[in-house]
Amino acid sequence: MRSPLAGSTPQERTGRRRSGLQHPLLSLPLGELTKRARAARDAAHGTRITYSPKVFIPLTRLCRDRCAYCTFATAPAHVPAPYLTPDEVLAIAHRGAEAGCHEALFTLGEQPEDRYAAARSWLDEHGYDSTVHYLSEMCRLVVTETGLLPHANAGAIGRDELALLRTVAPSQGMMVESLNPSLAAHRGAPDKVPARRLATLETAGELAIPFTTGILVGIGETPADRLEALRAIAASHHRHGHVQEVIVQNFLPKPGTGMRHVPACPEPDFVQAIALARLVLPSDVHLQAPPNLSDDLGPLLDAGIDDWGGVSPVTADHVNPERPWPALDVLRAATEARGCALAPRLTVYPSFALDPTRWLDEGLRFAVQDRSDAEGLGRDDPGATWPERHAAATNVGTGAEVVQIGRRSTAWYSGSGTVDPIHLVPGSPRAGGAVAEVLDGVRVGQVPGEAELVTLLSARGPEVAAVAGVADKLRAATVGDVVTFVRNRNINYTNVCTYRCRFCGFSKGPLSLNLRGAPYLLTLDDIAGRVREAWDLGATEVCLQGGIHPSFDGDFYVDVARAVKEAAPDIHVHGFTALEVTEGARRLGEPLAVYLRRLMAAGLRSLPGTAAEILDDEIRAVLCPDKINTEEWLECHRVAHSVGLRSNITIMFGAVEQPVHWARHLIRTRDLQRETGGFTEFVGLPFVHMAAPIYLKRAARRGPTWREVVLMHAIARIAYHGLIDNIQASWVKLGAAGARQLLLAGVNDLGGTLMDENISRAAGAAHGQALEHDDFAAIAEPLGRRLVERTTLYDVLEGSRR
Repeated sequence: MRSPLAGSTPQERTGRRRSGLQHPLLSLPLGELTKRARAARDAAHGTRITYSPKVFIPLTRLCRDRCAYCTFATAPAHVPAPYLTPDEVLAIAHRGAEAGCHEALFTLGEQPEDRYAAARSWLDEHGYDSTVHYLSEMCRLVVTETGLLPHANAGAIGRDELALLRTVAPSQGMMVESLNPSLAAHRGAPDKVPARRLATLETAGELAIPFTTGILVGIGETPADRLEALRAIAASHHRHGHVQEVIVQNFLPKPGTGMRHVPACPEPDFVQAIALARLVLPSDVHLQAPPNLSDDLGPLLDAGIDDWGGVSPVTADHVNPERPWPALDVLRAATEARGCALAPRLTVYPSFALDPTRWLDEGLRFAVQDRSDAEGLGRDDPGATWPERHAAATNVGTGAEVVQIGRRSTAWYSGSGTVDPIHLVPGSPRAGGAVAEVLDGVRVGQVPGEAELVTLLSARGPEVAAVAGVADKLRAATVGDVVTFVRNRNINYTNVCTYRCRFCGFSKGPLSLNLRGAPYLLTLDDIAGRVREAWDLGATEVCLQGGIHPSFDGDFYVDVARAVKEAAPDIHVHGFTALEVTEGARRLGEPLAVYLRRLMAAGLRSLPGTAAEILDDEIRAVLCPDKINTEEWLECHRVAHSVGLRSNITIMFGAVEQPVHWARHLIRTRDLQRETGGFTEFVGLPFVHMAAPIYLKRAARRGPTWREVVLMHAIARIAYHGLIDNIQASWVKLGAAGARQLLLAGVNDLGGTLMDENISRAAGAAHGQALEHDDFAAIAEPLGRRLVERTTLYDVLEGSRR
């Protein structure tokens, strides 16, 4: 949207500077100004306050400019070398990656080779044309070796240099500072000429570069000057949409500088400038104030900021070394004290990360996606997120068909058996803003729609515990403290499939023989033998799923169901996805209802909800373009319920979709349940990325974050309340510790013992192939929950068959 204060021509800007003191915003009392700014922030960004976990890389402290307030720039005699070496750059970046950072902030002086022979000689000796050329190579090195996303602060540079950096850095930045050309602070700084700064800002927009800029407050400019600079930034953004954030930074005097005796920016002036920025800038531009330059953070939030900028757990602020970064706990406490929630972000904000074709060079899109959550913010699981490198494997004893080489990530992800998820529930629940409004509605019986579900799915910080707490109360009211499981066996009768789901690491085909291991097809005798073995081990259910083999006709599935029942007449046959039965009916030319009745006559009793993935055709076009569409999946289950079969709902989440797609999935299945009442349970299936083709082809995220997993299960309990009683956690994807935590977030069922789980293993999951009663008891009983064995349809078994 266009700000009413925006303008574009130099004449307009000059007129505004002359008349700025008469602008109505400048005459408002500070309290009223900040009240309006805070309301504007809340309307645009809600209660979320972001920050970027970063490492600070001072590539060179040499600069051709001499700003009167700067201690960062120095002379060659005062540094060991004109530039950091590649090894030094990489060492800093590695420390940041190990600490869980997402950003590598490159800060440097502007064009020092034009002033210092030492800089020119170093660049020539090492084969670089310019400082920007060297910067580009270091950005490339860092993103390739560590996965950290470079943010390049190269100053006032031209089109070719901006374009070069765009190929290696997802975002760039340059402070406008002030457009007053007469400031004493800038007299020794040829790159601080306003026209030069504005030209760089404008060119960045023309090149579709996500850009950071800002103003410096207290260096001799007037309130009218600040307003002029903010208007110019707004005008450029209106033309190109590229200004992702504006920094409002307060001047602090530093010893040894020309402005060492100038008083620090008064807090009222600083707060006024922040509030002005929030009201002048378009609502989609984020507003930042550095947290290490103020002793009291509350007034900055009250003035309308929605971002704290980069905060480093590893390196100092080399521009303001006397002001250390606040500890993350301090930043979180200050944020939550104002009723807001803290969230990590990437160097690019979500609107840019989620529109990569427009805003990101093709070579950087996966690097951004790999560190993104479903909203385009930074993944928030503690630990390092290293780029994954793989080699093809001929021996796949773990089930995964690739072998990872190089550094291993230490952050949690679905299917990983190396680290337990962060403890989110139970927590200290607190919610404000839209999340609180939705939860209040749920408590009084309101049914959340799409917008409300998206709000809950976006919860952060203490809001997550608040959502989980509401879900857990609904669980207790619905099913009590019983935790259920079923004794079952998975039988995957073939891994050959004519479909090419891009997420599936299990299926094989003729073209993949050399890479993906041996295809197989079980005989009916093989299947019957596994069924008898399962029955002898106490199983009450067999779950039958497999690929769509090119030789199958629809009678194959009838024969399988019959073979199972002949092997174990009393076992429950839970089998065949919506894709399998739809394809079986199609190949036979039979109506689906007729075909399902034939399967029932052969012994089938319920359908699994798999093949649902995400019930939104926009996402299915990416994940499984040749598979049944959303309406076909829903219609299959509608028909199944009409002929007397029960089924469940699954969702595979964390690959390429966003919270709105999750909400649509929940609503579409909820609507069908209202119609038929045939679903027995909801099962959340986090995407396991390690050996999934879509991830190996650098086109998906690395599964959901743990926060997203907790929210998915909790919000499923809320969304289906009164319609579906049972919410299941998939231990094979989450592990025992993860499943235990979800029992406090609305979950009441732990699924099956499985006995030969293959599909998650083929995607890289490492939580094993089977659990037993005692394993489930170890998950549930420490929480004071009673473990009960059930049937497929949730009848309680009074005694185990074992």
